[in-house]
Amino acid sequence: MTHKTKDCLERPRTKGAKFTNKNIAPDEKVEDISLSGFESKRDRWNGYDAKEYARVVDRFEQLEEVRKEIKKKEQLDALHKQRGEEDAKAAAEALEAGEGGEGAEGGAVDEDETKIKEEEEAGEQGKGRRRRRASARVKKRVRTTAGGSTGSVRNLRIREDIAKYLLNLDTNSAYYDPKSRSMREDPNPDKPDSEKLFFGDNFVRQGGEHQAWQALTLHSIDAHDKGLDVHMQANPSLAEMLYKQFKEKKDKLEDKSKQSVVEKYGSAAAPMPEDIKSLAGSERYVEYDRSGRVIKGVEVKAKSRYEEDVLINNHTAVWGSWWKDGHWGFACCRSCVKQSYCTGKAGEAAASEVDEAMLANMLAAAQEKEAADLKKRQESKLNDYQFQSDVWGTDAPDKELDRKKVEAALRKLDEKEKAAVEGDQSKRKFNSLDNQGEVVTAEEMEAYRIKKSRGEDPMLAKGAGTEGYDML
Repeated sequence: MTHKTKDCLERPRTKGAKFTNKNIAPDEKVEDISLSGFESKRDRWNGYDAKEYARVVDRFEQLEEVRKEIKKKEQLDALHKQRGEEDAKAAAEALEAGEGGEGAEGGAVDEDETKIKEEEEAGEQGKGRRRRRASARVKKRVRTTAGGSTGSVRNLRIREDIAKYLLNLDTNSAYYDPKSRSMREDPNPDKPDSEKLFFGDNFVRQGGEHQAWQALTLHSIDAHDKGLDVHMQANPSLAEMLYKQFKEKKDKLEDKSKQSVVEKYGSAAAPMPEDIKSLAGSERYVEYDRSGRVIKGVEVKAKSRYEEDVLINNHTAVWGSWWKDGHWGFACCRSCVKQSYCTGKAGEAAASEVDEAMLANMLAAAQEKEAADLKKRQESKLNDYQFQSDVWGTDAPDKELDRKKVEAALRKLDEKEKAAVEGDQSKRKFNSLDNQGEVVTAEEMEAYRIKKSRGEDPMLAKGAGTEGYDML
């Protein structure tokens, strides 16, 4: 058996064929096909029998014969119908003319037969021309389950164009699929576009709405990566709505940015304002000498977009004639407020008094601050502190140490170490940290350095009484 009972396609019998000896099916042929290579596993023609296609060809030929017979019958019926109408018309004309006799009838019959033959020959020629034109317009739709080209291709009988697989004969160039007649990649990517007639089947697929679909898909992927619950295949309506909102916001931001740039820097495409137009030069001829004086013509004064020689609010000088500390003003009263009224010399004196008073106030404030800082430093508790640099090693002066004090400090350290080893806590005071405020003397610091173990000192083992064996 080549299959299990549940996979059988035959109707189950009450009694098996081996018991009734009826309806015995032929043995099934099981082929063992070994596919070891990469290409053999993906060969779409594997297991295909060319003899099976002969049945398809026979069926097509039979259908073609039936179609020809039906077409021929339709043409004969139309021809007989047309001949009948013409015979009736000719008989009516003969009766009207009064002609008769066998000779006349024989001549009419011969003329009709000649006309029928001519029409049949013309019909066959027209039929051939129509068939050739139809064959030139034939387009096939290739659809394959393996994902081949779904575009319309020309009939293979048309040989004007170069075949895709002949554009580049390099074995490493674009792959041509003979079953679907598709070549997705560009066979000649190095050639310029002006010299190429074929860009690959994928180039055709880039047209239409493919660009919009690709942008929508990329936006959905980016949105999903950033945390949004959106998926192009699971919920396309939501993905399209989010993409539409994104485009609207993006367009608004671009318009806003463009408008801000135009407002700040202006636009060359915008019409020129009237005050700028008034600055345009004229075509009047003016001749100057070497010193710049006008010899011929009227001297043209340079115009400004700002008002000139305009006195406002009773001022005797124009705005901008005075400058001080980064501010413009009037030179007549030294006022730095444009809409102020002129006060003359009195205003100038008042302005100088204000400046002097302001300077005096600033100096007084600086002196008060300096006095407060000095008082704060004098009242500080850190004034009595004396830094002992020699104890902490920041400064090492040449000082003679008292040998007795050093020995006493060493004995004191030995007693502390012995008490720590024995663990006698009976003689310990209530506050064992009461001596933190004591100042460490230089002798105590020297005793600490002597007692301190220095394992990194290579000469320490030499003086240990081992005669240097520890150094080996």
